This record gives sequence, C-alpha cells and structure tokens, in this order.
Amino acid sequence: MATLLGRQELDARVEFRGFGFQESDESVVPVPFPDDFRGGVFLQAHVRRFDLFSAGHTHTASVTARVWDSRPETDAGDWDERAEIDYESVTGDVAVWGSGRSEDLIRLGRPGMWRVRVNCMGRAEQYTIDFWPKAL
Repeated sequence: MATLLGRQELDARVEFRGFGFQESDESVVPVPFPDDFRGGVFLQAHVRRFDLFSAGHTHTASVTARVWDSRPETDAGDWDERAEIDYESVTGDVAVWGSGRSEDLIRLGRPGMWRVRVNCMGRAEQYTIDFWPKAL
C-alpha cells in the first residue's frame, strides 16, 4: 500500500484555458510554458513539463498535489477527466505556471522519473495531482 509523503493545496491561475507544471529551474526546461501548449488536450506531456487544458477560460483552479512513495490507489469519485503521464524532475521541485510563475512549489523530495496522475472535476475547478516514483 502506498504511503502519502506530502500534500499541498495550491491555487493555479488559468489563462486562455491552460496552466502548466514544470521544473523550478527554468533553464532545464527546453520549451517552457506556455510555448507549444495544445488546446483541447486535457493532459499534455513535454520534457520536464506538463500542461493541463481547462474548460474555463480564465479562473483560479484549486489544486491538491500529493506525493507518494509508490503507486496510490485510484481515487473513486465523479471526475470529469483522468489521465496519467511520465514526468522527469532534475531538481525535485515543480513550479506552477498560469498567467506567470506562482511562488508555490510542489516538493517531490528528490529528482528522478515520476508517474503523474491528474483528476479533474471541471465544474468545481478542482484538480488532484498525484506523483509517485516511476519503477524502472
């Protein structure tokens, strides 16, 4: 059973239906947010970055970020969207981007390859993002 290592509640400013998460050190992100953002794709993976597409044009989304020691069980719930991707972190810290960089960082605790699951309840503008180390 997975153990929860950390949990953070964040507000993400959504602009033009999108917001993103990327390495806190922007110099290691080849294509920083919002470049190459693709509208209509709920969860889009990039190198050391991932983007989320929102049903709302401009708003503040509530994000719960959770870091686990292994794959957590899938949340039951009435989610509108759910998807998973792989994410590489070279710093162990993930910055939130919307209409600019947020001061909030998601602290993974270590660099490495991570699996990321995003759940969204669009009408409530709520997102849950789970990170856990990817097994090699």
